[in-house]
Amino acid sequence: MKVAVCGATGVVGSHVHRVARARGHEVVSLTRSSGHDLTKGLSEDALAGVDTIIDVSGIQTLSRKRATDYFLAVSRTLQEAGAAAGVSHLVALSIVGIDGVRSSYYGAKEEQERAVRAGVLPWTLLRAAQFHEFAAQTVERGSVGPLVVVPRARVRPVAAAEVADALVDLAEAGPAGEATDLVGPRNEILVDMVRALLARRGSRRPVVEVPLPGAMGKAMSSGRLRGTPDASRQGHQTFAEWLDQS
Repeated sequence: MKVAVCGATGVVGSHVHRVARARGHEVVSLTRSSGHDLTKGLSEDALAGVDTIIDVSGIQTLSRKRATDYFLAVSRTLQEAGAAAGVSHLVALSIVGIDGVRSSYYGAKEEQERAVRAGVLPWTLLRAAQFHEFAAQTVERGSVGPLVVVPRARVRPVAAAEVADALVDLAEAGPAGEATDLVGPRNEILVDMVRALLARRGSRRPVVEVPLPGAMGKAMSSGRLRGTPDASRQGHQTFAEWLDQS
């Protein structure tokens, strides 16, 4: 099978690229670094011979408008170029528990989901919990001098590599609509994850937990982004195990 991966250099996309190639699939990377700006369209031959698109593209912003504009532009490009090239399957990645959270990035992801469902391409949508790598991203984004500011969040993190395995499984299985949510094996508190990560790095930087305002902050602190464990597919690697391997 020939697979096009959108966001192939990202946290999940790099694993998707690796897993798909390891399983013997031909992989096309659709990234800016490979000359493709998905917000502006694709050349006629970019998806030539592609059977399935796996979309794990993303943007680093808390602006709902900016994120929505990005995801809708990417979705439009993939639908139009995919239909023209005869692509038979679109697999897209989203986030567990975001229903009705019409704020910030989560609101934009809901718009992306609607675009996937309404598009002409047969589709599969996988919602996954936050990744173990979210702790390192939080340190990077929340650093204020020596201080690390962490949003109050109850999560059930999953390994990005396991998300990639699930996405390639779904690509191989064919269009299925709504896939079973994928969450991690245990509940965690984000601030504890950050402190454990810094300790593993030998850092004594002070860490402060703060509640984020608005619907997004409420969703993070409420625990709804952990999904429903008894009705969800669960990964195997815990955050502590991921730290050991990292």
